[in-house]
Parts: sequence; C-alpha cells; structure tokens
Amino acid sequence: MAFSLTPWRRGARDAELLPEGRLSGPMPWVIAIMVALTVIAAAAGLAFSNTARNASDDLAGGVTVQIVDANPAQRDAQAQAVVQALRATPGVIEATLVPQDQVDKLIEPWLGASAGGDTGIPVPALVDARLRDSVTGETLGGLRRALHGVAPAARVDAQSSWLGPVFGAIDTLRWLSLALVGLLGFALAAAVLLAVRNALGSNRDTIEIVHLLGGTDAQIARIFQRAIGYDAGVGGIVGLALGLVVVLLLGQQFAALGAGLVSSGALDWSDWLLLALIPVIGVVLAMFTARQTVVRALRKML
Repeated sequence: MAFSLTPWRRGARDAELLPEGRLSGPMPWVIAIMVALTVIAAAAGLAFSNTARNASDDLAGGVTVQIVDANPAQRDAQAQAVVQALRATPGVIEATLVPQDQVDKLIEPWLGASAGGDTGIPVPALVDARLRDSVTGETLGGLRRALHGVAPAARVDAQSSWLGPVFGAIDTLRWLSLALVGLLGFALAAAVLLAVRNALGSNRDTIEIVHLLGGTDAQIARIFQRAIGYDAGVGGIVGLALGLVVVLLLGQQFAALGAGLVSSGALDWSDWLLLALIPVIGVVLAMFTARQTVVRALRKML
C-alpha cells in the first residue's frame, strides 16, 4: 500500500489525508491468494461434512448378512431362508437378497473376473436389511440368534461398522480443513497488520502534522481502514473467483469416479452461500485489523 499527503480540511469527516494506492502494492494479491486457499479449504471441509452426514444417514439401521458356504446350493438356500426370516422379524423394514452378479462385480477388482464362477473362488451371498431403529449391539445379537437356526453360516454385521475407519479419517480431514481455514484467517490478519504498520512508519511525519492541525485518531484510522477495505474487496473477489474455479474442477474430477461416498459429499446451495461469504468475512477481518492496528499505534505516538 502506498500513501501520500493531500490537502486536509478540518471538520470534513471523509477528507483524504493519506489516499490509498489502487492495486499499487502486493496487498490485494496477497489477500486474493488467502481467500482462494480459504475457499478451497472450506469447500473441502463442507464436502467432508456432507459425506459423513449423508453416509451416516444412509447406513443408520442398515444390516448386512453374509452367508459363507463353499456349497453354492446350500449357500443360496440359506440366503433365501435368511430373507424370509428377516421379513418376519419385528423391527425389520425390508430385507433384500443382493444379486450374485452384483456381488461378483464388487469383488472383481480384488479377486478377478473368475471369482464366483464354477472354477473360481467361492464368494458369500449377501442380504441387505433395513431396520426401523438404529443398530445396536443388542440388536445385532438378537438377529444373530434368530438367524442361527435357519442359516448357521450367516454372519450379521452393521453396515456402519464396516466404514468406521473411513468415518474416522473423514472426521480428521474435516477438522484439518477447519484448522486450515483458521490459520489462513490468522495469516490474512497478520499480513494486514504488517502492511498497516509499514504504512504508518512511512507516513509518521504526515500523521504528526495532522495531529497538530487537530485531526483525530478516528479520522486517520478511517482512512487506513478504507484503503485496506478496498484492497481486501478487490482481492476477495479475485480470490473467490479463483477458488470457485478450482473447486468446480475438483468436483468434476471426483464426480467422474462415481463412488457413493464421493457423490454424497456434493455441495448444496447453503454450502455455496457460505463460500460466497468468505470474501465478505475477509474484508471485515482486514478492516477490523487495520483499524485496531492504527488506533493502537497512534496512541503510542502521542
């Protein structure tokens, strides 16, 4: 930021004592970079939150029953018996036998295309069940006891337990994104503080003259605040545009994966609104930092 002396009239609240340099310094570009990184970090955090929330909602009350038997005929017979037993169990909303070709496709990347065939590796039959209430250890125990008589080879597991480590990693990444947003906000405030202190040092003689002419600290602080606000506004708009471009490009790349967890992390309209508010928050933070820095520095000058 570059400042220079211009005429001042006592009593004119908006008189420019130290006019701001329009994009003459690095401050707008520093703020643009900070805002862009903040938008990307915030978008990642929101996507992780959506993924965890949607996956938890989808898996709540979900139970998977595996029938592990090397004999395909016995395996299929036990699977049908499990479906009938689950449908007759109180608290079970639905029970569906997963088609074997879908199971073969799920394990194909790991076991190859021959898995599940006549000469391939035997794979279990899967039954997907949905309960009315959340799955607890007591609920799982009751289902295991109820199915043991009709399908001794059945293994009952809560769907949410399979993804426990994944949810833990997502939660860690979400908190990491939040911490990164906080660090970027701190870095923006620090950059503004250094720029304002540098401008105060460069214009110390001018400020002392203004004080002698009757200028108040509030009037001088308002000028610095306005200058920083302009730079932060321009930098925020540029940073928001850059950040949104990166977020959209990343969203297209992840959407091409077609994975369930990835698709459940899509941003909704409220998330986009929060991202759009980041430059506004940046401007407010920059102006507040500039004002506080100037006021404290001017008190020490007197």
